[in-house]
Formats: sequence, C-alpha cells, structure tokens
Amino acid sequence: MQPTSRIMPTRRVARYLVYSSVVIGLALLIQLYSLVPTWLFYLVLAGWVVYLFVAIEAARGREIAYPSAVIMSILTLVVSLPQPEHYSLAAQGFTLAALTFIIGSAIQIATIISVAYYLVLRRRELRIQMKGHPSPDVNAY
Repeated sequence: MQPTSRIMPTRRVARYLVYSSVVIGLALLIQLYSLVPTWLFYLVLAGWVVYLFVAIEAARGREIAYPSAVIMSILTLVVSLPQPEHYSLAAQGFTLAALTFIIGSAIQIATIISVAYYLVLRRRELRIQMKGHPSPDVNAY
C-alpha cells in the first residue's frame, strides 16, 4: 500500500481525535466551573479556546493544525498527568470526573500517535513527489 493511499484516512482519524479533544475539554470545563478557583478555570478555558482554534484550522484543511495539535496534546498531558488529585479521582471508581480524566488522557495520547503518524506519511509523500520532479540544476546555467 502506497503512502498516498494511507494518508487521507490517517488524516481523517487525526482530525477526529482533535475534535474529540475539544468535546472532552468542554466536558472538563463544565465540571471544573464550580470546583476550582476562578483563575484556574479561566486558564483551562484559555487552553480550550486554543485547542478549539486548532480544531477549526484542521476542519479548514490547514496543515499547521496538525503539529499544533501535537503540541497542545503534549501540553495537556504535561499539565494533567503530574496532578495527584487526578489519580485520586481515578482511584474512587468510575465517576464522571474520573472518566473525563481517563478518556481525555487516552484521547491526547491517541492524538499524538495518530498525528505523528500522519505527519510522517505526509513527509514521505512529499519526498516521493520531490523525487518525481527534480529541481533545476543551478550549475547548468
């Protein structure tokens, strides 16, 4: 199977994972509103707005959305995973907050993997296209 035949479905999966991150982020915002200090809520809201912008750019077909999504997913995990409160939520059983944390973390990891795979396939495709159309030799003139 050529990279070109795998690239579009991979891009679609990556895009849907970005959309899923926005949806789970909205669920998180709703839960956080009454639980955390106002400043922390607005900080999380700001991150969600940036992720929403990345999702809009992905929907518009802008390539910059994909590396941006990887960065946002990594930042989300870096901020979220070290928090001991999140693990105590998960230890309490299947509460809405625990499910949001678990599903959100899984979506971020899946986003990183699928977008990275898409970017590798895209780069390989561009390299193949460049070999098919050699650039003019500067020394020939």
